[in-house]
Amino acid sequence: MVDATVGHGGHSLLFGKSLGPQGMLVGLDVDPLALERARERLASLTCKVFLVKSNFACLAERLGELGIEKADFILADLGFNSAQLADEEMGLSFRAEDMPLDMRIDESLTTTAADIVNGYDEKSLADLIFEYGQDRASRRIARYIVRRRQQERITTTGQLVEIVCSALRTPGGKHRPRKHPATRTFQALRIAVNRELENLDRLLAMAPRVLKTGGHLAVISFHSLEDGRVKWDFKRNQQEGVYRLLTRKPIVADPKEIAENRRARSAKLRIAQRN
Repeated sequence: MVDATVGHGGHSLLFGKSLGPQGMLVGLDVDPLALERARERLASLTCKVFLVKSNFACLAERLGELGIEKADFILADLGFNSAQLADEEMGLSFRAEDMPLDMRIDESLTTTAADIVNGYDEKSLADLIFEYGQDRASRRIARYIVRRRQQERITTTGQLVEIVCSALRTPGGKHRPRKHPATRTFQALRIAVNRELENLDRLLAMAPRVLKTGGHLAVISFHSLEDGRVKWDFKRNQQEGVYRLLTRKPIVADPKEIAENRRARSAKLRIAQRN
């Protein structure tokens, strides 16, 4: 079994318990702190456990290095964990003012969110926020960002939140949006910094090659940009006879789970089986 986004090992622990001593669990993650926590959590499993610091876009190479040709099951949970949101170095949260505007989950990446915010021209910024954040006010937000950076370099999450809120403020302040005003801008920057959609496309493209016949690919996505890619890929591969879809519609959390974990309300699980 491959847990392509092992995180703190929650999914791997559940699946690993069903694998005997001859079973093998491979966990990938770009966050070294997550791998440390997963290693502790999975120590009690009787199956063989290999934890590797790597992006899932390089899954085929990592399996090859371990001498593995094919996998029976690949799981990719595309969400990020609460510890990463709270990490003061990553700067992923728009609810903290003093975080550096970084957003790199993979520390080996060279471009930060601050580099994009301070370096992109206004049109490129607007296009990025519109494409990856799906924010219809992207041009106004980009205009406010460029105006502020002419006065000072934008280096913290608090500065960016203030700029976005100023750009989206409605007369009288009566409008209360369901989402925080900076949600979409932060999403867009995080996706761009970590090349999330590019890496997902690479995983989807290689999955048929590394799955055994009868093997399963399961993907949990959290927004339409991810889910749309998974849905289209699964459908195309089904039409070409590569996959059999086990989920005509995505599996979503029930009200009880959402009450216990609010982030689950956005999760969509799709599963395909290799023919």
